[in-house]
Amino acid sequence: MKKQGENQKKIRWWQLSMIGIGCIIGTGYFLGSSIAIRQTGPSVLFAFILAAAGTYVVFDALARMTAKHPAEGSFRSYAKTAYGHWAGFSNGWVYWSSEMLIMGSQLTALGIFSQFWFPKVPLWVLASVFGVLGLIVILTGVSGFERFENIFAVVKVAAIVMFIIIAILAVSGVLNGQKESPSFAFGFQELFPNGLVGFWTALIFAFYAFGGIEVMGIMANELKEPKEAPKSGKIMLLSLTVIYIASLWLALHLVAWNKFSTDESPFILALDKYHIAFVPHVFNGALIIAGFSTMVASLYAITTIIVSLAKDGDAPKLFTKKTGKRELPLRALCLTTSGLILSIIVSLLLPEKIYEYFTTAAGLMLLYTWLFILFSYKKVMKPSGLQLVKRYIGLLLILLAVSGTLFDKSSRPGLFISLGFLLLIGLITLSMKKKWKQKSA
Repeated sequence: MKKQGENQKKIRWWQLSMIGIGCIIGTGYFLGSSIAIRQTGPSVLFAFILAAAGTYVVFDALARMTAKHPAEGSFRSYAKTAYGHWAGFSNGWVYWSSEMLIMGSQLTALGIFSQFWFPKVPLWVLASVFGVLGLIVILTGVSGFERFENIFAVVKVAAIVMFIIIAILAVSGVLNGQKESPSFAFGFQELFPNGLVGFWTALIFAFYAFGGIEVMGIMANELKEPKEAPKSGKIMLLSLTVIYIASLWLALHLVAWNKFSTDESPFILALDKYHIAFVPHVFNGALIIAGFSTMVASLYAITTIIVSLAKDGDAPKLFTKKTGKRELPLRALCLTTSGLILSIIVSLLLPEKIYEYFTTAAGLMLLYTWLFILFSYKKVMKPSGLQLVKRYIGLLLILLAVSGTLFDKSSRPGLFISLGFLLLIGLITLSMKKKWKQKSA
């Protein structure tokens, strides 16, 4: 007879691919790609290809560990298996801290996007509404979360495909009756107008557009066939890369790279001169759905991580308790809700530039989690041959993206803040090691 936990594993590989698309396509792509374009020009296409390759290596490693050793805590459980208690503890809290900081910015952004339609409603009210809606989605359980993310994925992909179709019509001369000429040429100076350093600093923003694979890794534990997790990741990342590159390539054909604004979606700007009335509304809706779905994915992930930490004694045991037919971790969700409220308050009270540094730091902390996934992979799976080469390539690409922030004055403070967070959690981990030794003695 199957156990109850086994009966709940209802997700097929293609459903996990859809969930991944829902979790990943967010404001990092719809807005962050503008920053990447400003940093490096048309070579942003190469930056996205490299980021996709690095993301694939990380997810493939996580998926292979999930296939062989399914674990509720996902990457933090594998870190603990590979390096001991300290690694599981620090990984869990680094991830939890980074996601809580990011959620504040996501909710604030959602409020700003909504003011496009409701300019008189206070920002904090709109942010709070989205926070409550996100919690309602989580309360529907794993199956409800899966259904919502599938819907979000379809809507976001539809918006990108709509842009691609309209842009093709514009490039081919169907719109406005004249053929558009490419806004860039294929020489080195034209592709890399800010040089290789500019390209280096843009890598981090390309990686941000793929953020969310760790949520997909946690959901992989719900697969009917865990061995299909790597296939799910391949299909998902290939699909994302194709639509990312196609849409950015068309945007760069319609508008010169130096005309893109860091405060506006490149896709709205690219179609602006065609005066298509519904485009701003459609993309504003896509931005809201993108931000909301990634925020919901973060809520799900950090709630799951808290339960995993509590089971290992790295958070209060009361967070392990699940209630109701859906077996919801309500106490863990209450902690997440408290953090959500605090993140909204902090995002609204801190000066904009200071909070931007904190969210940059949080994004970098996610990449540190990715690095540790690759370190854990070597210990847990002992890869060789091509798998080992892929791992080194992944490590190199992530390190390039992180180190590139040293050369960008707007990203540099976030790098130092992220290192400060690591130091703080490292010190807490050291103090906990004494407690663990006393318990085991």
